[in-house]
Amino acid sequence: MSAAVINGGLVHYEAFGRGNPPILFIHGWLGSWRYWMQTMESLAVDNRVYAVDLWGFGDSDKSERRFSLDQQTNLVDGFIRELGLDSPIIVGHALGAVVAIDYAAIQGVPVNKVMAVSLPLSADTIDRRLSGYSQSSLLSKMLRWKPIPNKEIEEEAARAADKVIAVTLESFASHNDALDKLKRLNCTVLIVFGERDEVIDATPVQKLNNSLNHIRHITLPDAKHFPMVDDGPKFNRLLKDFVDPNNTLDDLDLKDEWRRRTR
Repeated sequence: MSAAVINGGLVHYEAFGRGNPPILFIHGWLGSWRYWMQTMESLAVDNRVYAVDLWGFGDSDKSERRFSLDQQTNLVDGFIRELGLDSPIIVGHALGAVVAIDYAAIQGVPVNKVMAVSLPLSADTIDRRLSGYSQSSLLSKMLRWKPIPNKEIEEEAARAADKVIAVTLESFASHNDALDKLKRLNCTVLIVFGERDEVIDATPVQKLNNSLNHIRHITLPDAKHFPMVDDGPKFNRLLKDFVDPNNTLDDLDLKDEWRRRTR
């Protein structure tokens, strides 16, 4: 377990591997850094990989004053500066994808590329049941809404501070301009969705293809809200292709052999 003091608060992170550019993984509203582990192991062969727990999640500081979206973005900015990450690739999921886009728009340290997984473009694309999930998993079970794919992630989600999901959702809804920020970014962005994502509606994102040269959207057909877990091999191969400096967005696609389903 590693930790850094960022803006006076303790931030938990894990890091291993070697090679440039460094890759920073940022988790979403449900879970912590841990669900990135298999993806990190896959990418660590050629890159130094890092994963952080955002404020209110995992083993990072759970002071409520830190939960806003701006504070989460400041955490990433401080972490990148503290660890001396040069031109990182950022991979964010859901909340982490929003934070990644916000940070790339700030350009505290130039960002190489961003993979935004399950990125909401507006508050109305997020399932309303998410706001109450951490406060009562029983409520979610009663509603037959279980977006978390396994027990380990569920246990990590249960460790989140009581108000962190609600506060970050409210913060996102009150001043989000994700689409405008995407349009103004100076880096390449790959947006990835699971075709059966039950938490974030991908419809607005699908309309972006062929409209902005620096943005591409790809859907993984057999995945839900956690494509890095639901269909890890495909997700990891796609991320490796994205990280490869010799590839452009036009080179990225789901290969025919990836599409074969096990019967």
